[in-house]
Amino acid sequence: MGGMSGGHDMAPQPSAVDALLETAVAATGGLDDFGDPSFREGLEVFLSSGAADGRFTEIGAAAAEGMALGNLINRLKVVDHHRAHPELAEAGVEAPIFLIGLPRTGTTALSHLLSVDPGNRSLLGWEINDSVPPPTTATYRTDPRFLAAMDAPDMLSMINPGFKAIHHDPPDMPLECATVLGQHFTSLHLSTTFNIDGYMQWVLQADHEPAYRYHRMMLQLLQSQCPGRWQLKSPVHLIDPSALIAVYPDAKFVLTHRDPVNVIASVCSLVRSLTSTFTDADFRDYIRAIWPEVVCTLLDRQNAFRDAQIAAGNGDAFVDVAYADLVADPIATVAAIYDSLDHPFTAGAEAAMVAHSAEHRQNRFGTHSYSLEEWDLSRPELEERCAPYLTRYAEFLETP
Repeated sequence: MGGMSGGHDMAPQPSAVDALLETAVAATGGLDDFGDPSFREGLEVFLSSGAADGRFTEIGAAAAEGMALGNLINRLKVVDHHRAHPELAEAGVEAPIFLIGLPRTGTTALSHLLSVDPGNRSLLGWEINDSVPPPTTATYRTDPRFLAAMDAPDMLSMINPGFKAIHHDPPDMPLECATVLGQHFTSLHLSTTFNIDGYMQWVLQADHEPAYRYHRMMLQLLQSQCPGRWQLKSPVHLIDPSALIAVYPDAKFVLTHRDPVNVIASVCSLVRSLTSTFTDADFRDYIRAIWPEVVCTLLDRQNAFRDAQIAAGNGDAFVDVAYADLVADPIATVAAIYDSLDHPFTAGAEAAMVAHSAEHRQNRFGTHSYSLEEWDLSRPELEERCAPYLTRYAEFLETP
């Protein structure tokens, strides 16, 4: 694994990991219980791969260390809150809805739309990153942490102004579960932020169940004084969906569908744009070599997961959504999702979604342009690789 062996590389020794843990302990006033120690393996691989593979700028090195430290600090607070409130461990997380389409298939837009339904509970960035004390229903939108997040400068947009046209997470809209899983250092999103191949290869084969158990601890804490029906999203759930359902056995899944060959070109463009924030090195050849196969692997795992759930009698846990339908008529698409899930689509929810759709139009920050040609990728070759998915979901896919 990149940077994990040999005495001559730049990989941090365990003492560097320990130093980061000690900094987190000091930052929390002495909290020192990180919970399930299995997080440490991912942290060590993340730091080692960053040193060996990342070719960071000064900003990139600071961002990677700062992200790791922030994750550790919040993890300490979550574990401590659970220790002080042992009843949380018994709290149910009832039938959460997970949006698990590929990246670039409308999962963000759909999650944002669902978040304005007063009956739904979403994950906002401020509560993921600063979870204690838990938010309350009455003060959720007046919490000083929420107000601070709304007022904070958008550092990513300042450093990389073009990225907003590709992907944007405003502080009053949901953030991906990937950020929660990242507090256990088992999350693919760390490999979309930084070109760290050693970590990428590790996360693709890691057991994600411990990270999902931490994810559940987070939801139990956050819902304790601000309950609701969770709607959650992240394409990274496709890495190890069997781990997800082991922790959330009554989960429901919404699969968004889009031509995966177009998705691959879009993902390559996104990764190049985002990772370029933190490195001056040219990772184009690496991105082209790695990411098409990663996307196809996610499809393989989605297919295998659904087959396993159908075989187990859980086939009705899935709802299929065409990306083209979501773009053309988002309100009718949500109404159909709710009908499939036996959720009432209230007048209040519909009115809020109509208002949201009018304000949050696609491409409002600019158009994201990308092509297969710029990556020297072959549509026939990619279609052959994605054939099982293309055949299975043909009715939901637009014609290329």
